[in-house]
Amino acid sequence: MTLKDHFHFLLLPAAVLGSLTYLVASPAPQNPPAVHVTVQMVQLNVAVTDRKGRYVTALQPEDFMVTEDGTREQVAMFAEGDNSPRTIKEIEASRTKPPQTTVAPGATAAPPGPAGEGQRPPLAAASIFVLFDTSNYMYRGFVFAQDAIADFVRSLQGPDRVAFYSYSRDLYRASSLTADRIQVLHGVRSTVAGDDAALYDAMLLTLRDAGALTGRRVIVVFSNGPDDASVAPPEDVEALAQSEGVSVYMISTRQAQQDPLSAKVFGRISLSTGGEAYFARNWTEEQAAFTAVRNDLAHLYSLYYYPQPNPNRGWRAITVKLTSQGMKKYRIRARTGYWPLPPPTVTEAAQ
Repeated sequence: MTLKDHFHFLLLPAAVLGSLTYLVASPAPQNPPAVHVTVQMVQLNVAVTDRKGRYVTALQPEDFMVTEDGTREQVAMFAEGDNSPRTIKEIEASRTKPPQTTVAPGATAAPPGPAGEGQRPPLAAASIFVLFDTSNYMYRGFVFAQDAIADFVRSLQGPDRVAFYSYSRDLYRASSLTADRIQVLHGVRSTVAGDDAALYDAMLLTLRDAGALTGRRVIVVFSNGPDDASVAPPEDVEALAQSEGVSVYMISTRQAQQDPLSAKVFGRISLSTGGEAYFARNWTEEQAAFTAVRNDLAHLYSLYYYPQPNPNRGWRAITVKLTSQGMKKYRIRARTGYWPLPPPTVTEAAQ
């Protein structure tokens, strides 16, 4: 590995959590210089469902196999649902201790496998950014969309922090990241419909805000139509979201679905970042889409690993599989890879 390669490793995006330093020595026989290479920890949000779309729970770190560019990676930290991430050593140590959970008289514990009703584990905060289309596409159904977003914000449990942004031609940060739901709801109700839609510019700026944070980060976008004013192409949005490890959920109306290009882009960005895309025909389906996002966030597995030394400075492909042959029937959804160098961003135009 050359010093130029070392420099490129140092440019890995800081938004993927944590860091690890390797010591690489030159093969020179006398007084070899020590070169420190910083490799950032990569976080994956992974959904596992059965053939009926039910979430599969109670999986363990050893049930997952992660590869990057074909090289198997060692999972360093792991969490299920809203549990706080723990190191593999902590998880192994806890297995040698007697269980601390109790079941109330007459109740039964939820079994491993597809998720059912039961006690929720201790919560860990996530950072959720809601991005709302207030362009002139939103003149129809504006209040109904506000109601669906407000219901979603109220439904989020525990200490998850929520930010509410809106966009038309410019981005407006109506409520910064906070655990105060009332503040977020006030931001939702303060929005008004306006100018042309610069969706991809707004997403890039939101991703920049999310990238400054650690832990699980999610962007939930509600869009009512195609982008007609952005400077940035959607490819830049997709690349940055993948590099930062931010899952993107796209909720859009039938008007956007009727534009084949927008529908294709929305689906691709969501799929490649580990999120989902939903197209709602009416207010009821908008609410159902937000409910689906909320349920997804509650059942994601979080996998963290330090990448093995890799000279590839371009696209790095990530594959997540289940190790047991009996689990091959399950569906896995996670981001498909990342760029170790930050993609280009647009100049901010925010209020």
